[in-house]
Amino acid sequence: MSAKLFISAIAKFLLGVVLVGVLIFLPAGSLSFVGGWLLMGVLFVPMFVAGIVMMVKDPSLLRRRLDAKEKQSDQSAVIKLSGLMFVVGFVLAGLNFRFDWYRLPIGVSIGGAVVFLLGYVLYAEVLRENSYLSRTIQVSEGQTVVDTGLYGIVRHPMYTATLLLFLSMPLILGSLYAFLVFLAYPVLIAVRIRGEERLLTEELDGYRAYKEKVKYRLIPHIW
Repeated sequence: MSAKLFISAIAKFLLGVVLVGVLIFLPAGSLSFVGGWLLMGVLFVPMFVAGIVMMVKDPSLLRRRLDAKEKQSDQSAVIKLSGLMFVVGFVLAGLNFRFDWYRLPIGVSIGGAVVFLLGYVLYAEVLRENSYLSRTIQVSEGQTVVDTGLYGIVRHPMYTATLLLFLSMPLILGSLYAFLVFLAYPVLIAVRIRGEERLLTEELDGYRAYKEKVKYRLIPHIW
């Protein structure tokens, strides 16, 4: 573990905390937004713990997870649209609280938090199984096809985990309107998966055979 990696990881974590906090609580006009604090807790506490574990056990994986600069133009567009989705969704949820638009029951927020944490557990298992995971679409030197565990069920379990994580966020915030915005995510992730599979089929040995073995991309028996 290098000092540079440690500083970069801490800086990006703190930036994320501040950015999400501003996007949620500034539109809400109040720090009494319980759903906002619930989301901040379930989002950043496990993220901090996971970052510490990766920093100690697998710094190279942490370094890849911190690299968010997408090199492919079409995938860069997907990332930018995803970012826009988060901004609009969080701001809308804050405004929902401020102006007392239709709020989902507190039970929905708690249920959303449970689903979010389950998504985090799934995400952690994916990271354990595949140390080549990065935030950008690429093939690393020495990378091999992982076809065991969750990868024996669907080809992209990381995206399955993010589907649970992201769609539960607006529910935690108690905003139906924000949830409608976040429904753009399955479409965006489908576009990303198609582009990723084109690259992996061309550049990763054994991936074509893996696609024949594991038929489903994201959700078993559906897609």
